[in-house]
Amino acid sequence: MSDLLSHIESVEDLRKLPVNELPKLCNELRQFIIEQTSQHPGHLGSSLGVVELTVAIHYVFDTPNDKLIWDVGHQAYCHKILTGRKDQFRTNRSYQGISGFPRREESEFDTFGTGHSSTSVSAILGMAVAAKMEGNMKRNHIAVIGDGAIGGGMAFEAMNQAPYRDVNMLVILNDNKISIDKSTGAMSKYLLSITTSPAYNRFKSRLWNFFTFRTNHPNKVTNFFSKMGNSVKGWLFGGSNWFQSLGYRYFGPADGHDVVYLVKTLRDLKRLPGLKLFHVLTVKGKGLEAAEQNQTQYHAPGKFNPDTGEIIKVEEKSQPPKYQDVFGNTILEFARQDEKVVGITPAMATGCSLTIMDAVYPDRVFDVGIAEQHAVTFSAGLATEGYIPFCNIYSSFLQRGYDQVIHDVALQKLPVIFCIDRAGLVGEDGATHHGSFDLAFLRCIPDLILSSPYDEHELRNLMFTAYQNAKNKGLPFVIRYPRGRGVLTDWHNDPQLLPIGKGRMMREGEKVLLLTLGPLGNNVAKVIQRLEQQNIKPAHFDVRFLKPLDEDALEDLAKQYPIWITVEDGTEKGGLFSEIAEFLDRRDVASNISATQPHLLHIALPDRFISHGDIPNLYKEVGFDEDSIAEVVKKAWQMNE
Repeated sequence: MSDLLSHIESVEDLRKLPVNELPKLCNELRQFIIEQTSQHPGHLGSSLGVVELTVAIHYVFDTPNDKLIWDVGHQAYCHKILTGRKDQFRTNRSYQGISGFPRREESEFDTFGTGHSSTSVSAILGMAVAAKMEGNMKRNHIAVIGDGAIGGGMAFEAMNQAPYRDVNMLVILNDNKISIDKSTGAMSKYLLSITTSPAYNRFKSRLWNFFTFRTNHPNKVTNFFSKMGNSVKGWLFGGSNWFQSLGYRYFGPADGHDVVYLVKTLRDLKRLPGLKLFHVLTVKGKGLEAAEQNQTQYHAPGKFNPDTGEIIKVEEKSQPPKYQDVFGNTILEFARQDEKVVGITPAMATGCSLTIMDAVYPDRVFDVGIAEQHAVTFSAGLATEGYIPFCNIYSSFLQRGYDQVIHDVALQKLPVIFCIDRAGLVGEDGATHHGSFDLAFLRCIPDLILSSPYDEHELRNLMFTAYQNAKNKGLPFVIRYPRGRGVLTDWHNDPQLLPIGKGRMMREGEKVLLLTLGPLGNNVAKVIQRLEQQNIKPAHFDVRFLKPLDEDALEDLAKQYPIWITVEDGTEKGGLFSEIAEFLDRRDVASNISATQPHLLHIALPDRFISHGDIPNLYKEVGFDEDSIAEVVKKAWQMNE
């Protein structure tokens, strides 16, 4: 470990360093992050971009007594290293290791959990108002938010309220012109106009050089002009600064990689009470050339060579595609055939593979930024005019657009097609990103079709069925699928129109019936093959549609199999298990035949938040691995002997 960093075990150690040694420490921290994440993959680019800013904040402010929130939290690696987790950092995002995001249970320095974006200003405002109500106007409150996250609706709402609260609060705008994909929208363009104004930057440079006598060291004169900056900017821009118009004292834009200057400025801002916004310019991936040049790919690159940045690719035989790529290629096929097909995503174009369609039809793909609510209602608006919107949102992020799904889509019976990526457990990103709840929170919405494909062929079939349903002005249609690869190398079938609300029998059997929804059914199929060698022969039914449910088929199956086991990659409360239990209850009430009712068991996500880790370990923890499923089936089989 490098010289200075080897002696840093806490922020108290950091604050003992003289300011002139901070640049060296930043270089060591950056190299440490590169070396660690090259072997233990994580969110590389964003954390490399805020090394100097992180050091300066902890150097100047009395954290954790002063409150600090990182938004989004995947830029907080340096923060974790400086706050007592350096030796644990090799476990970052690994099973039972430290989280890849700030987590309140993990450290007192993690003031607020921030796995989702655009929350920091609201949370820090709440803390600042609480301090004011307690008569504590000395405590500082700092939110670090990116140029992508500040475009989220929640951030706007908080920014709008804060000036009327008379609080001691600093918003640091980390502007690197990118979230995961390139930042979009008017706010991004506005920030670009500030940072690239030739008049302002030319004036600032000349003034700085003149009054520092080209030494680049601040003095009383430059400090005075820094405090006069808002007036100068307003004059040069021909109008007031937007943040200033809201009621913020605006400072910047500043070089986010000049740690000495950042320390000096933050010290000045610390002494200045009230509401402030400090605009810093950073480079995502700073310090690793490959990450600077390809910022989207190096957002979370996996394993790479720490010296060259070259991503390490494992030589593998032909593999099934990722579900997201099946979606991306399939929507492009539909788009070629029908000019009314459009794609919408809230800042996840690469992650959901809408980039495939965007490369051919850029005018029909809409990345609306980190704005899930807007993505849903924007899609609804397109649907009213006869367009066929495929709105692709990660399961965990769709939670943020729930009201819009209900009121703007389902209530109006608009045929928006929701392709929900990252359903089920997603792995190392943990509880904030697992797609645990979509089955439960969507199943209760009237006039909504809810489905999940067994494999890649079924994904294409469901997309085609949803497309035809939309052309015929049918109901809103949801297709959910997991992160990662499918199961078929020969995945490119000729899409078939499926009967909505009909499942399919995968395997006949005896005594025990396994009902599955989605790709987890493939694990069940493997288990059945294993158990048949032990003369245990359960049946398997792919529900395919959770809503509407194939009650006719289930009625017949209830007469054949005395024990049912539901298997789903969603929470045990509200999803497939609940739906089947309710079906059996309705059947019991209607027919008064409780003596013939199947005994119902379930395999699902337990009623708790699941932490982070690799999928094999998480599957074993929750009982989704083949051995665990086999044990449940064996016990069920024995119940009927």
